[in-house]
Amino acid sequence: MSLALLRAVLVTDPIILLLTALMGTVSLAASALDGSGRASHRIARLWSRALLFVSGVKVELEGLDGLDPNTGYVFASNHLSLMDTPVAIANIPAEFRFLAKRSLFNVPFIGGHLNRAGHIPVERDDPRAAVKVMALAARLIQERCISILVFPEGGRSDNGLLQDFKEGAAYIAIKAAAPIVPMAVSGTRGVLTMGSITIRGGRVRVRLGAPIGTAGMKLADRVALTAKVRAEIARLLAQD
Repeated sequence: MSLALLRAVLVTDPIILLLTALMGTVSLAASALDGSGRASHRIARLWSRALLFVSGVKVELEGLDGLDPNTGYVFASNHLSLMDTPVAIANIPAEFRFLAKRSLFNVPFIGGHLNRAGHIPVERDDPRAAVKVMALAARLIQERCISILVFPEGGRSDNGLLQDFKEGAAYIAIKAAAPIVPMAVSGTRGVLTMGSITIRGGRVRVRLGAPIGTAGMKLADRVALTAKVRAEIARLLAQD
């Protein structure tokens, strides 16, 4: 067993479990006083930053200058690791909710936080329910100016390569008439590989492309928009 792996198993992982239990409890308590989810999001940001610090993960972030703090966006990101979400929460200076598979909402502490913070469970095998979820996400952007984080690949890439995109992110953006932001994440797969529970230190890079406006688009345009977003994420990833 390498020194890095030994440190992860004996030091990093136990601290992260303790932080998760502590912050999850605080989040649940805060949500009882603040039903908007804003307090829970701030707590999640603290948890994410602590997790990255304890794990020795360094994040390089590019493209923030293109964002307007008073605008709700749809962030569309590639998906390599379970670390992608805390990396986004810790570093994207916008309040956002994300779409996640329903099984995550059953995980102790994490599931409770997801529910109380207003994140949105997705039933992957129920097309009608998926449409309702996307409409709900669009309303959050329109009515509360809250951004949405979506992983259009529908799950983590098992080989590290960019997979085909589903149209959900484009659907939400067009429905809300909100800009969609291509987001390219690299390095998280080495920090936490699929099937592992051991987090290792490393360098992660997040590149945000220029927001793509959707005003005037129709839902029929979502196929072309999805292709455009995927191409931009591929271009950003190629810079590595």
